[in-house]
Amino acid sequence: MGITKKRKAVANKVDDKKIYSLSEASSLVKEINCTKFDSSVDLHIRLGVDPKKADQAIRGTVTLPHGTGKTKKVLVLCTPDKEAEATAAGADFVGLDEFIKKIESGWTDIDVIIATPSVMPKIGKLGKVLGPRNLMPNPKTGTVTNNVAEAVNDVKAGKVAFKVDKAGIVHASIGRVSFTPEKITENSLEFLNAIIKAKPSTSKGTYLKSVFMASTMSAAISVDTKVLMH
Repeated sequence: MGITKKRKAVANKVDDKKIYSLSEASSLVKEINCTKFDSSVDLHIRLGVDPKKADQAIRGTVTLPHGTGKTKKVLVLCTPDKEAEATAAGADFVGLDEFIKKIESGWTDIDVIIATPSVMPKIGKLGKVLGPRNLMPNPKTGTVTNNVAEAVNDVKAGKVAFKVDKAGIVHASIGRVSFTPEKITENSLEFLNAIIKAKPSTSKGTYLKSVFMASTMSAAISVDTKVLMH
């Protein structure tokens, strides 16, 4: 398939050999976007860790100051006494057995699943479906909790979970191209600081090996990591 003139023009704006400051990248990612929809702005962070080692399998959460620009669909799996609380907090789906059956049938039209500790034994069997999609509730990301209202509010406010993949890379959506460059910068900085804070003591050598910013279908922009690791 041929490359459109518009895409060629915006691709030429990115110098593959240049490393951009975070603020430069935040402006440039808007300029090179060539989709007609409000594309996601993503960070791809290669870390100097060995994900096979339990203490280096980095994961956590961070609340972005300006949210992600996407309204996340939240499912709360809980006992009946918690359903009203979850619904009042803004959960899109609330229940237990009926949703377990739906997920077993292949339904995953949700972004985040929050569960109370008491129902986790029932959810365990869903690991094969939810695990690969990064949807499995986990205490480390605050998605296994009795305080379902707070958990739902956090997700709706822009709380993002992150996890290093098998290749040692963290992928995350930190906004939309409709955001101002300042908002993209501030969200990116908040996310990167959370990654830096999560650095395990056993990680040797360069921790932030590379950081790239890109929007949906755009060229990737290399971001200066030395300034971040000060």
